[in-house]
Amino acid sequence: MYAENYEAALELIHSRPKMHKEGSLKRIKRAMAAFGHPELAHPVIHVAGTNGKGSVVNALRQICQAHGLTVGTFTSPFLMRFNERISVDDVPIPDDKLLALVNEVGPQVDTLDQAAPDSQLTEFEFITLLMFVYFSRQPLDVAIVEVGIGGLTDATNVVKPDVAVITTIGYDHMALLGDTLPEIAQHKAGIIKPHCPVVVGRVPAEAQAVIDAQAKAQASPMLRLGHEYTASTGQPLPEWAEQFNYQMSGYHFTALKIPMLGAYQVDNAAVAITAFIVFMTQKHLPLDPRALQQGLAHASWAGRLEKLNDAPLIVLDGAHNEPGIRALAQTLKTTFAQREIYVIFAALQDKATDKMLPLLAQVPNVHLVLTQFQGPRKTETATDLAQALTTDVPQYAVWQQALQAVLQAASAEDMIVLTGSLYFVSDVRQYFMADEATNQ
Repeated sequence: MYAENYEAALELIHSRPKMHKEGSLKRIKRAMAAFGHPELAHPVIHVAGTNGKGSVVNALRQICQAHGLTVGTFTSPFLMRFNERISVDDVPIPDDKLLALVNEVGPQVDTLDQAAPDSQLTEFEFITLLMFVYFSRQPLDVAIVEVGIGGLTDATNVVKPDVAVITTIGYDHMALLGDTLPEIAQHKAGIIKPHCPVVVGRVPAEAQAVIDAQAKAQASPMLRLGHEYTASTGQPLPEWAEQFNYQMSGYHFTALKIPMLGAYQVDNAAVAITAFIVFMTQKHLPLDPRALQQGLAHASWAGRLEKLNDAPLIVLDGAHNEPGIRALAQTLKTTFAQREIYVIFAALQDKATDKMLPLLAQVPNVHLVLTQFQGPRKTETATDLAQALTTDVPQYAVWQQALQAVLQAASAEDMIVLTGSLYFVSDVRQYFMADEATNQ
């Protein structure tokens, strides 16, 4: 079956099975073999973790580009358009290229599926295949590939990476990855390959023990935040940015800046720097401190504590699990303690909102507002969300109404945060961008 236009190509992509009961790499390995192993065409930095993957991929890309490297990035989900997921030097795959790729790859995958009808390629496996085929035809110096879910049986785990990265380990996707941190860590550590350096961010001790064991079994050298490399925040800046110092054996950088807020973003930047140093060392390429600084200075990431308006301060944050909300709550407590904060919250039904909402409710200056949105999967109703709280809070069935009500209640000195799901943040961001375009 062929797609006649871009929209039809997206329909074909999204029409594939979402997942199989059996977590396995056999389907994607069969597909890669059929297409001549495009996953081996370029050096790869493979990025797994509960939170921070997108920020690390973005910071890595910026640092690589500042050094003159051509970079492919694979990320998920997207915020504005599907094409963002497959980009070269931050330019999403063009519509016509995506259409041609689907029409080339799709029929061959259909043939593979017909030979094994009970083992059809899933939607994410198909997108992963499209990405690797596309990247194999580009003059890349490196592909930075973000894991979808977990790592061990994730479709991206067909790569033989030059560097493996595990950003954080926390509770998310428990139905697929397990209910304990060691179980979740086992999946993330599945991306560790023999003799491949592993860069690890801030990880709980019980999860780190699992990563340590896997790295030892694979004879893979490991660099851990707080051990082999460190990052320390400097004085607060009078701008939307964090300043920090970085240190690793042979490397010391001071007064580095990233245009994002939150101590966890400093952690993410440090992980990205370390992965970059390891990669450049492997390739015998020189590191330019000024280019590193310039790359980080451009490493803003849409939907991650992203400022949309100044008075009142309106911020989007894609915190979509307990660790993400915990980090957001900490930033609100420390950086914005002097403001009244209205948090508009909406989430998918499969999220642990019973643990997420109390974390926000405990922030002294936060006023919670619950709402809902049209997501790709079932979303929680505002009424269901309210069951996680011991006090009554405003509820709205339509998020735009929640926003209007908050805008009427808030003063110019107050802060409005919209959070709970990246898909919700995507909706809100598109709404604001469309409104901005209309007013220009």
